[in-house]
Amino acid sequence: MLDRLAGAVGAAFLVAVPTHASAAPVDDLVAALRLDEVVGIMRDEGLVYADELAVEMLGTESSEGWRDTVGRIYDTDKMQESVVSGIRAELEDDQAEALADFFESDLGRRVVELELDARAAMVDPEVEEAARTVYRTAHATEAERLDGVEAFVEANDLVEQNVSGALNASLAFYRGLGDGGAIALTEEEVLADVWLSEEETRADTAEWLYGYLLMAYEPLDPEELARYTEMSDSPEGGALNRALFAGFNTMYNEISYAIGLAAARQMAGTEL
Repeated sequence: MLDRLAGAVGAAFLVAVPTHASAAPVDDLVAALRLDEVVGIMRDEGLVYADELAVEMLGTESSEGWRDTVGRIYDTDKMQESVVSGIRAELEDDQAEALADFFESDLGRRVVELELDARAAMVDPEVEEAARTVYRTAHATEAERLDGVEAFVEANDLVEQNVSGALNASLAFYRGLGDGGAIALTEEEVLADVWLSEEETRADTAEWLYGYLLMAYEPLDPEELARYTEMSDSPEGGALNRALFAGFNTMYNEISYAIGLAAARQMAGTEL
């Protein structure tokens, strides 16, 4: 579950020396992307994950204390700060301005709205499973729409970027467990265990990602999705993609480590 959450990061959006864009252009872009709402949805995903983690690790429902701990870890102000720092470090002012112009356009605003609605809906496990089911049958029933989504995924290298992020988040989680005394594995053993999950993580990430994007972009006509893909494949779009992955991966690595450490401490003391 942690792998999937981390892997999904950046899917809704689209190493150079950091250029440190100034506050105003980045602030405009952050507002256009509605990153505060994105981070809020990610927090909701994290709280659902934490309840599942309690059951998976100790076979018990999570306690109020555990939920409070997780709620503090998923601090939306800190989460957004990590993402915005990544954007500011990767983008130049003119890139941030061009991207803000796109996401403030009619198509840009519509895309952001659709992405937010779909991501919020998929917090519900039943909606997520329905989206995955659509993807499993898409080759037969949604071939044209699937082609457009595949072009978008390829333009942004979303599967590979998400798998890398998911594996790194898993590694951070293991490290948290280890530093908390819950496991006694060497770094090599942890790495080996994480890499064993690569194939499963890739399949799960692709299924979640395509299910999500098929649902999000269903209202777009093929030309609109092609225009969005073209923007994503531009130098500015590529820079944004790198910036968002840098920011979100940093955020999720920090959260994953903290969750692992908190889980280890709960296991050593009281029930989750």
